Amino acid sequence: MSAERFAGALGISRMTVRHGDTAIALGSGDVPVLGTPQVLALAENATTTALAEHLEQSETTVGIRVELEHLATASVGDEVIATATVTEVDGKRIHFSVECHSGTRLIAKGVITRVLVDRVSFIAKAAAEALTRGN
Repeated sequence: MSAERFAGALGISRMTVRHGDTAIALGSGDVPVLGTPQVLALAENATTTALAEHLEQSETTVGIRVELEHLATASVGDEVIATATVTEVDGKRIHFSVECHSGTRLIAKGVITRVLVDRVSFIAKAAAEALTRGN
């Protein structure tokens, strides 16, 4: 089935910032505000949410490229909402525009690219590569 079925899909993900989500806790800084790694995780979750109802059981997507600008802070207790919209489908590559807001404030924006893969083949290949590395 063609990846074109994803065109225009929208996903939303939300979180309330906890102490474990801060830059201090994540090791990405020394300030008690939402850390960039958690902002990225929230945005990626929105991308997978956008695609979930369009995937066949044998399919999944994997992230291959991220460009993210972390523009503003969110504090412990703040709600953050990420949205991801499919903006382009190029073969098996699916491109998203992502934004994260806390209230009316834009705290992050960017683009994420994921690739459509066969789940079993991807896992088998990853396992084979791990074996050849001695893992």
